[in-house]
Amino acid sequence: MTSPVLPFDPKLDLVLERVVDAAPSLVWAAWTTPEHIKKWFTPAPWKTTDCRIDLRPGGEFVTVMRGPEGQEFTNIGCILEVVPERRLVWTHALYAGFRPAARPPHVPVITAVIRFEPHGQGTKYIATALHADEAACRRHDEMGFSDGWGKATDQLMAVAKTL
Repeated sequence: MTSPVLPFDPKLDLVLERVVDAAPSLVWAAWTTPEHIKKWFTPAPWKTTDCRIDLRPGGEFVTVMRGPEGQEFTNIGCILEVVPERRLVWTHALYAGFRPAARPPHVPVITAVIRFEPHGQGTKYIATALHADEAACRRHDEMGFSDGWGKATDQLMAVAKTL
């Protein structure tokens, strides 16, 4: 059973939608398989050098990103919901096992709702980043949400088409 999709709140949420010529099963595989995620998750020239996923509610969702100058950032989160080939929900607000996460103030804390909807022979892909307040949403947008998530989504779609 899936939880209801929350209504979009433009003051708190950022969303990216695309239609891709790949079946939901392929886009899902690209999103939930660590070796595939490492190929697309971080917009170039950044790279995802490590990924761990325990694909179940309470499981870990961890990525390590490396910048062009060698700087590394580890993002640790918790998976909240798994509906194969339809929805994946995870958050940075929690660690695995639903343990509360301590975050530095400059790191945006989001809950990501990733939806995969059949669309003809392809997939309507909808990625929504939920924020705690308007200031956090605005900061994430100003950090380049549309550009960064857009580039990563282009990379995701290219990977999905090869599976």
